[in-house]
Amino acid sequence: MGKEKETIPIIDLSNFPREYVKMREACEAVGYFRVVNHGIPLDLLGDMKRVVRSLLDLPMETKRRNTDVITGSGYVAPSQVNPLYEALGLYDMASSQAVETFCSQLDASPDQREVIEKYAKAIYELALELGGKLAESLGLVRDFCRDWPCQFRINKYNFTPETVGSTGVQIHTDSGFLTILQEDENIGGLEVMDKYSGTFIPVDPLPGTLLVNLGDMAAAWSNGRLCNVRHRVQCKEAAIRVSIATFLLGPKEETVEAPEELVDAEHPRLYVPFTYEEYRKLRLSTKLRAGEALELVRINC
Repeated sequence: MGKEKETIPIIDLSNFPREYVKMREACEAVGYFRVVNHGIPLDLLGDMKRVVRSLLDLPMETKRRNTDVITGSGYVAPSQVNPLYEALGLYDMASSQAVETFCSQLDASPDQREVIEKYAKAIYELALELGGKLAESLGLVRDFCRDWPCQFRINKYNFTPETVGSTGVQIHTDSGFLTILQEDENIGGLEVMDKYSGTFIPVDPLPGTLLVNLGDMAAAWSNGRLCNVRHRVQCKEAAIRVSIATFLLGPKEETVEAPEELVDAEHPRLYVPFTYEEYRKLRLSTKLRAGEALELVRINC
């Protein structure tokens, strides 16, 4: 844990406005940070982890009812590329109807539904708060992400003795703006790439905290000022690893483009305007999943 404290910036949400500079520096330099005093009760985090484990243990035929709204938003079965990984998903967790559909697909009990509903509301509000604070850290006072869809994914890694040392999920960036990760409190494996050296930094679990990382939308929206971090999951030990990810994606219909305040002679506009949906489809069609697709929307690329 000592090594992580040196490498993973920690942002105290109870310490604003004093944390604005630290947040901006973390997002510009490395693209990730750990959040403490985030306001989500520890009991709710524990209850949600319990519910997630039970949902991921459901029979395959039940999990397959969790169908896509957009590609990759429903059940993801183990594949040739990521054979140790599977996930369940919910698109637009701010929608009570979408949450109800997700619970119905998986035959969630009344207790499980209550936990999922409480968690979805709390984590969505946190995502909006983080997006707003990030804009403010850049000198932009605006409620720019209020209507953005927020996707939810619960992940299971089936690590065995034979797979120790192998990759659980390939190197990638997230396509959206920011991701909030509730890690497995016991099993590590997440690694983030240092953008300067290309080496990977282990991210050890720190119970009670939440990990935040920035994706491709943040890099484009900020005119390249913010870092979209590459990351992967490695199998460190023979155990089941479970994590919960919330993705604040991007605007539903409006284009993503840098605000005028972030464009000047020293920082010319880098990217053509595009919608999140256009970019998501570009990543899927090109199979460029580690940030390289941004090069395809650069001005004069």
